[in-house]
Amino acid sequence: MVTITEAKGKRELTKFVTFPNKLYKGNSYYVSDMIASQVNDWLPDNPAFEYCEGKALLARRDGKIVGRVAAILNHRANQKFGKKYMIFSQFDFIDDDEVVDALLAAVEDYAREKGCEAVHGPMGFSDMDREGMLVEGFDQLSMFITYYNYPYYVTQMERAGYVKEIDWVEHLVEIPKEMPARLTKLVGHIRRKHALTVKDLSDKKQIPRYVRDVFELYNQAYLVLFGMVPLTPRQVDKYVKEFLPIVQDKSSCFLYNDKDELVCFGLGGPSLARANQKSRGRMLPFGWFHLLRALYGYNDRWDMFLIAVRPDLKGAGLQLVALDILGRKAMQHGVKVAETGPNLETNQDVMSGWRMFNTTQHKRRRCWVKELPN
Repeated sequence: MVTITEAKGKRELTKFVTFPNKLYKGNSYYVSDMIASQVNDWLPDNPAFEYCEGKALLARRDGKIVGRVAAILNHRANQKFGKKYMIFSQFDFIDDDEVVDALLAAVEDYAREKGCEAVHGPMGFSDMDREGMLVEGFDQLSMFITYYNYPYYVTQMERAGYVKEIDWVEHLVEIPKEMPARLTKLVGHIRRKHALTVKDLSDKKQIPRYVRDVFELYNQAYLVLFGMVPLTPRQVDKYVKEFLPIVQDKSSCFLYNDKDELVCFGLGGPSLARANQKSRGRMLPFGWFHLLRALYGYNDRWDMFLIAVRPDLKGAGLQLVALDILGRKAMQHGVKVAETGPNLETNQDVMSGWRMFNTTQHKRRRCWVKELPN
């Protein structure tokens, strides 16, 4: 018999966030998230709880944890999109119908209790959290910012009556030996036309300001995307703090206009996938060493986290300027391949930028949805 209990307190929440480490032990593609950060997300001081409520749930059989799922009710998202949806998140389980049914039933019952008309996910408290269940690319190394899951997850979702709502796709971008000539000529014209300045990150005191500007622009540029709700001031503070340690001049680009306003950015970093595999999401005792070596040592694989252009300059080519700058930096540092984070399959603005390079779509992930009967 499967029992479902809510994970409360740091001890139970640690069991909740570390269950995937046990489920995927020995899997060469799975990458753990940072455990302390995940636990903190479920504590009351997470600023997302200003407009969200939710539960972290564990499934046990004979006292052994066999699955987990979170349920999140995002009031601001429902208000923005005019829907009454419950989000499911952090969904992991053994391949067992009874376990899957018990976990989803707990989420769906909670959704009905809250007056919701549907359940969808996996997503998180905000668009900055991990989202999307892998449906293609099970033999590809995960990123530390994305979920990994076994192929049987897809079969179980379909069996449970969930259908596709939308997909995200990810690409491997081959770093060329030299930038395309047509891109170089075009970029020069765009930089002159818009009087663009590339900020130098050698002045470390200025980096917090640039990162804060990133999230202010993120709130504008990403507003039209699926599921996106602007970050609150406290959430911006949270993500500025989390991103500061990984922002480096060699893998980031901040474009300002002649009024000293951020108009475009590209934010990436050395891949932390292998480092997180070694640390299993823990900083101690030696996780910090693996992370620092990945960040500051030689690393021929990069992750692309965020890229955006101020909405009033959409279509002006600023994204190409950022990609050209990042490409040249990658060449300089011996990077062979960059991996994009999940991009909505409908986001042609982003897709068009990657077409300037030799790319391979190697992963696809899905947001599932299920309507709840009255």
